[in-house]
Amino acid sequence: MSGVVHDCLVRLPGSPRPGYTPVTRIGEAGRDTGMEFGILRLEAGERWASSPDLETACLLMGGTVRLRCGGAAAEASRSSLFDGEPAVAHHAGGETVEIDALEAAEFAVVRVENPARFPARIFVPGGLLEVEQRDRGRWEDAAWRVVRTVLDMRNRPESMMVLGEVVTLPGRWSSYPPHHHPQPEIYHYRFDREQGYGHAELGDEVLKVRSRDTVKILDLADHSQVAAPGYAMWYLWAIRHLPGEPYVTPEFTGEHRWLKEPDARAWRPGGDDR
Repeated sequence: MSGVVHDCLVRLPGSPRPGYTPVTRIGEAGRDTGMEFGILRLEAGERWASSPDLETACLLMGGTVRLRCGGAAAEASRSSLFDGEPAVAHHAGGETVEIDALEAAEFAVVRVENPARFPARIFVPGGLLEVEQRDRGRWEDAAWRVVRTVLDMRNRPESMMVLGEVVTLPGRWSSYPPHHHPQPEIYHYRFDREQGYGHAELGDEVLKVRSRDTVKILDLADHSQVAAPGYAMWYLWAIRHLPGEPYVTPEFTGEHRWLKEPDARAWRPGGDDR
């Protein structure tokens, strides 16, 4: 079982467990995001099938699998969270997803309530909505990160979720400048080395995060992340649209908004600001 170490931080056990491990639940007593999130681990040769009433996205974190969902099918393989794009099976409630593990595999599973019905889709590497080298060349690359957006309002307008992942370079910031939005969000972290760590801001609080931690972001809390030097940080991000108020773009915190200006200049030794 997962353990709550802060009302917004859930820590999975250090040793991965087989099967499905829930991390957050819809309607849970503490800090409910309205999202069900969990980690699915399959052994080679194992088959997993699910037909939930909830809209569901299954994002491949590692392994080789065969996916079938609503008439769509694909084989996918992933050896690195940091260097390779994910495959994702996304379907409406009432559909069935089937996964055959051709070798040991791990998935992040995100579910939300959504009465809409829409065609299932399997996203494969090279077919994501967007892959960005965000803020490269700004602030001396201090917030350079790779952002892989799988789905949002642009390609899945019927969905009630936004889904993607970020690779934060060692010693750099991401989700920066600090920003907020009314829609609840989940971050799930992994590091390229088991002892890796980073820090997650929630307003004025700072949480130390390690591999397999999950942070729940609620109540318009400003949030930015930073990876410790020497450790690359990957995190899944999932946002739940609110009824009549879908997530489109974040609002940057007022006092730090100047950083997004094209001519923003910061202090440097010797006075050569840029």
